[in-house]
Amino acid sequence: MKKVEKEMLEECAVQNVEERSISAVQVPSAQSAQSSNAQNSQERSVHAQEQPAHVPGVEVKNLHVSFGQNHVVNNVSFRVMSGDFVGLLGPNGAGKTTLFRTIMGLQKSCAGEVLFHTEHDKHYRTRYVGYVPQRHDVAWDFPISVLDVVLMGRIRHIGYGRRARIEDYRAALTALERTGMLGFKDRVIGELSGGQRQRVLVARALAGQPHILLLDEPFTGLDMPSQELLTDLFHKLTDEGESIIMSSHDIVGSIQSCSRILLFNGSIVGDDVPSALTAAQWAQTFNIREDSSLIRLITKDMNHA
Repeated sequence: MKKVEKEMLEECAVQNVEERSISAVQVPSAQSAQSSNAQNSQERSVHAQEQPAHVPGVEVKNLHVSFGQNHVVNNVSFRVMSGDFVGLLGPNGAGKTTLFRTIMGLQKSCAGEVLFHTEHDKHYRTRYVGYVPQRHDVAWDFPISVLDVVLMGRIRHIGYGRRARIEDYRAALTALERTGMLGFKDRVIGELSGGQRQRVLVARALAGQPHILLLDEPFTGLDMPSQELLTDLFHKLTDEGESIIMSSHDIVGSIQSCSRILLFNGSIVGDDVPSALTAAQWAQTFNIREDSSLIRLITKDMNHA
C-alpha cells in the first residue's frame, strides 16, 4: 500500500488537484490533526443537513429470521432515532448478531422489513451504515497493515478496483486518531493485541463516516482505558447525530452508557430507558429468577444511574 500511496500522491501532483505535503497522508502533527478533525466535523455537518434532526435512523418492522426450522428472530419491531445510543442486551445465542446481519442486508429475513429514514433505500445502507463485527469473525493472519485495514472502510466511497484518494487516507487517519490507534498505522494487523485489533475494527467502520453504527460486542477484550476511550467516542458520535446500536454482555456498563436498552432474546422483551425496565423483563430476557443476585445488582445500579 505504501507504493500505491506514493503513486497516488504523484498522480495528484501531476494533475494539479491540490498542493499538499506528504505529511497530509502520514502521521499528522497536532496542527494537521486538528485540521483533519475540523474537516471531518464539516463533513458531518453536511451529513446532518441531509437528515432532519432527531428523525428515524433505522426502523425494524415485524422482522422474522429463521435457519431451517430454527426461528432466531421473531416478530421484532423497534425504531432508533438519530442521536440515540441503544444497548442491545441478551444472553448468548439470543440472535443479536443475526439481527445485526439482517439489518446490514447480509442475512435474508423470512418476513418483515428494515427501513432507513422510513424508506427502502439500499444505497443508504451501503453508504451510511457502519458495522463492527465481533473480533473472532475477522481473519487476522492476513499480512496487511493497520492503515490498509481501516481504508477498507472507505470502499463504498472509493469504489471497487479504484485507488484510494487523499480524502480517503485523511478519513482513515482521522478514524485511527479518534480510536487512539494512529501510532500503529504501519504495523501489521496480526502483530496487535486483541484489544488493539478491536479498536482497529471500530476505526474501519468510522472511516466510512456512517450515519448509523452497529457495534457487535465492541468492548470484548478491551482494558478499562480503551473501554473509556471508545465509550467517550460513541457519546461524541451520538452528539453529532449518529445512531448507535451496541450489543454487549456488559450489562452495568450499558445501563450507565446507553440512552435506551433493548432487552432481546429472539424477540423484544423490553424497550425503554434503563430506569424504566422491570425486574420481570430482565429475568425473562436472561432466563433467571427475579430475586437472583444479578437482578438485584442490575436494579441497584439503575437506582444509582
